[in-house]
Amino acid sequence: MLRIDNLSFWEKSAYLKNLDFLIIGSGIVGLSTAIFLKKRFKNSRVLVIERGYLPTGASTKNAGFTCFGSPTELYDDLKTIKDSVVWDTFSNRYNGLNTLFELVSQDNIEYQNCKSWDIIASNEKNEITIDFIDYINKKAFEITGHKNIYCEDSSISNRFGFQGIETSYCNTLEGSIHTGKLIQQLYKQAINHDVNVIFGIEALKMTSNENENIIETPFGEIKTINTIIATNGFAKNWIKEDILPARAQVLITNEIPDLKIRGTFHFDKGYYYFRNVGNRVLLGGGRNLDVLGETTEEFGLSNQIQLQLKNLLENVILPSNSFKIEDSWSGIMGVGKTKSPIIKKINNNTAIGVRMGGMGVAIGSQVGKKLADLF
Repeated sequence: MLRIDNLSFWEKSAYLKNLDFLIIGSGIVGLSTAIFLKKRFKNSRVLVIERGYLPTGASTKNAGFTCFGSPTELYDDLKTIKDSVVWDTFSNRYNGLNTLFELVSQDNIEYQNCKSWDIIASNEKNEITIDFIDYINKKAFEITGHKNIYCEDSSISNRFGFQGIETSYCNTLEGSIHTGKLIQQLYKQAINHDVNVIFGIEALKMTSNENENIIETPFGEIKTINTIIATNGFAKNWIKEDILPARAQVLITNEIPDLKIRGTFHFDKGYYYFRNVGNRVLLGGGRNLDVLGETTEEFGLSNQIQLQLKNLLENVILPSNSFKIEDSWSGIMGVGKTKSPIIKKINNNTAIGVRMGGMGVAIGSQVGKKLADLF
């Protein structure tokens, strides 16, 4: 093991000496924070460290939805959460996407304004009314300036080949991205702004004094004036607040000739979500089948959830197509009782931005901007 103490003068001076900001976590939030810090403090020295050889949590493992508010989610939220909080969350997601597009080109992350549909099964009680659609269209217009974002679409089964689906509700502004390319582009932007990034180095704990933070790693200590923690689902190591890890399982099929499905879709109140990736179908979800078991920091797959995902493909999504599951994986999100992220200083020179609630694509860059503004 090459310890920090054994690095050369050149390595220490280029990467580790006189750090103004050390960011823990190289996902959407961490890299966005680094870029916004360099925009604010051009001459500052900023280092991002990441325990994995790629971002560890969910930033490159999610389904690639831009997800800022589906009708059934809004309906469920408005039953239990104050209207003002629900629409503040909606606004944060929508404006967060605009912040993301300030940092990266839509073309470079394969953004598509492909729309989304909340699909309602024939055996499911449909609680969405015309009056409710009118209401959310009015509120969404006040935030986005776009009229009639939401509408009912009862032709969905004929168009996409679904089985057992009664109707759907469309969000005409929803889109999809390539999340791997998103991180690549944020990384390039960070490097272009003279940010250093070191992979494969884990922050174990931190001690502070009046002048600096000292981060302990398996390779030795790193000293910095300021620290930003952007570890999302792994934040319990740093704060004792309302945040838990939440594993999400995802699979993708082989390429399916003449695939009809185009766009992003939510099913069973958002517990399942799917989209096309070219001529493949990506499907994720099922945490509701075993919430306790999926409240974990361990990556992996469960037979129960994988079988249910396959069952949905066979009986609802692709009933007329033969397919193979080509790949499966999981990511670790950070969730809590509320859908609002935690963005705050935990001491004079340390800030934390975590609990993305599965909406990191939509809000991650905005969280990064807010973190940078705390200094």
